[in-house]
Amino acid sequence: MKKILQFLALAAALAAGPLAGCNGKLDVEPIDRVRAEKALLTSADVEAALVGSYSALSSNRLYAGYIQFLAELLGDNGDIAFVGTFTQPREFIQKTILVGNTFAAATWIDAYNAINGTNNVLANKDKVVAVRQNRVEAEAKFIRASLYFELVRLYGRDWNDGNPQTNLGVPLVLTPTLAVTEASRVPRNTVAEVYAQVIADLVDAEAKLPAGNGFFATKGAAAAMLARVYLQQGRFAEARDAANRVIASNRYDLTNSFAEEFETTTNTSEDIFAIQITSQDGLNDLNTYYSGSQRGDIEVSDDFINLYGATDERGEFFDDVYTLKFDEQYSNVKLIRLAEMYLIRAEGNVRLGTSVGDTPLADLNLVRARAGAAPLASATLNAVLLERRLELAFEGFRIHDLKRLKQNVGAFPFNAPRLVLPIPQRERDVNPNLVQNEFYL
Repeated sequence: MKKILQFLALAAALAAGPLAGCNGKLDVEPIDRVRAEKALLTSADVEAALVGSYSALSSNRLYAGYIQFLAELLGDNGDIAFVGTFTQPREFIQKTILVGNTFAAATWIDAYNAINGTNNVLANKDKVVAVRQNRVEAEAKFIRASLYFELVRLYGRDWNDGNPQTNLGVPLVLTPTLAVTEASRVPRNTVAEVYAQVIADLVDAEAKLPAGNGFFATKGAAAAMLARVYLQQGRFAEARDAANRVIASNRYDLTNSFAEEFETTTNTSEDIFAIQITSQDGLNDLNTYYSGSQRGDIEVSDDFINLYGATDERGEFFDDVYTLKFDEQYSNVKLIRLAEMYLIRAEGNVRLGTSVGDTPLADLNLVRARAGAAPLASATLNAVLLERRLELAFEGFRIHDLKRLKQNVGAFPFNAPRLVLPIPQRERDVNPNLVQNEFYL
C-alpha cells in the first residue's frame, strides 16, 4: 500500500471516531459534526478520502508499531525482554495493563478514526465513477475489515475462548459518525458478530478487487487476510484454501534471501500488502522499539535466537540482541508476506491430512530453503508451528497464535482475562453502554 506523503485534511476531518468531538477553533457550524454533503461532492473527493484511510493505517499506533509490538509484548513467554523506561509498554510484557494505559487507548482511538474514514467512503461510493466504483468500495472494506479483526482480537476474548456468540467483542460501527449524539453511544457487539462482519467485508473485497492494484489492496491481499481470519477461528480448510488462492495466483514470489525481504525501502516480490514509512510523514515504532540502530527497548533472548539451526540465515539476522527486521527506519512495514501463506497452507494441510496446492513438507522446506535452513524429513504439526514462530517472529502474531493454540502465555493460561486489553476509560466515560472487560472491573 502506498504511503501518502501527508495526511489529507479532508480525511482528517472525516475521521472522527464514534465518540470523538472535533477540535475546530473557529467553526461556524456546530463543532461536533462534519457535513458530508460539503466534503464529499465528487468522485475525486471520495477517492481522496479513501487515500486518507490508507494513510491512517500508517499511524505508529496502528500498523507502524503498536498493533505488532504490543501483541508481541503481551504474548511474550521469555523470547524477548523490555528494557525501556516507559511504563505503558512494560505493563504489556508484565501482563499488568492498567485501565488507563494510553498505548491500549491509542490503538482503539486511531483504529476507529480510520474505520470512520472508510465508512464515509462507503456511504458515498455512488459518487465514484462507474469504472472505479467496485474497486473503491472493496478497498474501503478491506481496510475496515483488517482493523476490526485487529480490534476484536485485542479487546475481546479469542474466538476459541468460551462462546463467541455471547463473548463481547468491539462495537461495530458501519455508517459514518458525522455528529456525536445519543445514537453514537453504541454497545459492544459479540465476538461472533464482529468476525461475521470482517469475513463479509473481505469476501466482498476479494471478489471486487483487481489482481494488480499498485501499492494498494489487491485480490491477493483480501484472500490473505481471510486466511488469517479463518486460521484464528480454527477453520483450517477455509484458511488453507484462501492461502492457496494467493499462492496459486503466481503474482508473488519469495525473495532470494531472507535478508532481501527486509533490507529494502520498497516493496518486494514477496509483499502481498505493505505500508511505506518515509522521512517526511511518519513514525516507525517498530524501528523505534526493536532496532539496534535506535538502541531499541525490546531485546531478543539468546534462547530464542538459538532455536534457529546452524545454517539458518534467520538466526544470523540480529544485531546482538536486536532483530534486523525493522532496522530500516524509513522503509516498508510488511503486513502480509507470501511466506505466511505457505505456512498457513501447510498447517491446514497437516491438520486435515490433505495436500491442496502442494504437500505440507514441500511448503515448509520451500520457506526453510529460502533461509538456508536444513530441509526437514517430515512435516508434523509441531514442525509447522515452530517454523511459523521462527519465520514470523516479532511481526505481531505471538499472542494470537498462543490463544488459538490454547497454550500458556508465561505463567498465565491462554484465556486469562488479563490477556485481553481494557476498553479505554475515556470511551466509557462518554459511553456508559461500553461494558468493561473482566480483569479491569
